[in-house]
Amino acid sequence: MPITPAAAATHTPSTGTAEEILLELVDENGVTIGTAEKLAAHQPPGLLHRAFSVFLFDERGRLLLQQRALGKYHSPGVWSNTCCGHPYPGEAPFAAAARRTYEELGVSPSLMAEAGTVRYNHPDPDSGLVEQEYNHLFVGMVQSSPRPDPEEVGDIAFVTPEELAERHAKDTFSAWFMTVLDAARPAVRELTGPSAGW
Repeated sequence: MPITPAAAATHTPSTGTAEEILLELVDENGVTIGTAEKLAAHQPPGLLHRAFSVFLFDERGRLLLQQRALGKYHSPGVWSNTCCGHPYPGEAPFAAAARRTYEELGVSPSLMAEAGTVRYNHPDPDSGLVEQEYNHLFVGMVQSSPRPDPEEVGDIAFVTPEELAERHAKDTFSAWFMTVLDAARPAVRELTGPSAGW
């Protein structure tokens, strides 16, 4: 069940356990309406909540993918975009995206810019959880070597559009990956230029 903003104010992200992480619930317009515990928000049919997805590219226009660590409770071991997650209640999506990219991959994005929003409903057939998300998209550059946190990231890869298509055909990707990539494509093309092929 959603809990009140007043109760959310007692949450301390730096000391909370995974069971205590709160997400920001939103309406169909992205307006905050309350909070809910993270796992509860993903139980069927899912509660619409705020999320973010980051797409970082190197100087050659290759997309940085991450394989989610096997210890993840949701979509473990699958490939996905550079970084995705949820802002803490009251945290700006841009700040959350930069924070989590550094926490998971050990890099600070440069030239990171907003790339719109996308709303989706993606059930995960393996876990039974549901992604009902109002997702803020960001694109940017990575100019230093990633240092992934093994508890968060199993592997990484920089890929061209052609390499992504090959990998997508043979490997398992997150249920939301193509939805967020397609929504971000106009900003990706603007960032990487026509020669990159996105």
